[in-house]
Amino acid sequence: MSQNIHQTAIIEDGASIGENVTIGPYCVVGPYVTLGDDVTLKAHVVIDGHTNVGEGTIIFPFASIGSAPQDLKYRGEDSELIIGKNNTIREHVTMNPGTESGGMKTIVGDNCLFMMGAHVAHDCIVGNNVIMANNATLGGHVSVGDHVLLGGLCAVHQFVRIGSFAVISGLAGIADDVIPYGRAKGEKAYLNGLNLIGLERANFSKDQIRTLQKAFNQLFDSEDGNFNQRLEAVAKEYEGDDAIMEIIRFANGKDKFGLCQPRKKAA
Repeated sequence: MSQNIHQTAIIEDGASIGENVTIGPYCVVGPYVTLGDDVTLKAHVVIDGHTNVGEGTIIFPFASIGSAPQDLKYRGEDSELIIGKNNTIREHVTMNPGTESGGMKTIVGDNCLFMMGAHVAHDCIVGNNVIMANNATLGGHVSVGDHVLLGGLCAVHQFVRIGSFAVISGLAGIADDVIPYGRAKGEKAYLNGLNLIGLERANFSKDQIRTLQKAFNQLFDSEDGNFNQRLEAVAKEYEGDDAIMEIIRFANGKDKFGLCQPRKKAA
């Protein structure tokens, strides 16, 4: 087993450490932690609880990963925090495990970047290739799709869903679900169109983007019928378009909260 563990690090009995793991000065790894191959803990990192860190993940100083949830209902249950592969977790990031009321697991996907001070609360599910900028915050039970960008200092309310390829502006307060490919902004966030830059970077063609924009306009800018009727009409017209149908399925799956709407609709 090839490992590089600094003499000041504390690795508690029971911890599972993979191949080629680097653990820097003054790190603390709890007894139920699993570190996959090629994981790097820079220095002063604390990992606790039933936490599994996927291979190739790098964690920077003063991150606190897997400590007890900030939930008054938590009673010490053996819940989990599962972090995927090749993530970058920067300074002062906090991630908490799940709770009994939320399925007992917090899950983070692969290839994500969590910038300084970002927070992933209990029972969140975060997809792949997600970026959380400095001090972005997810409340408990939040669901975030793949390829989402959350701007600095934004805050997402408990149980809210963020669809794939959505972008959330800095300082935004998200209290409603944000559709896939949507762009939300504002202290009391509203839907400000589609994430056009993200779509271009994801190699959506101009024709695909134009079609998405047309469907978006039919859903949110049209005065024809109520929103549910427009959903049905768009679903029928674009039933062969995977991206648009993803929006339709997301909208039909609303549970705790409504959908984030354009400003004039929200008003």
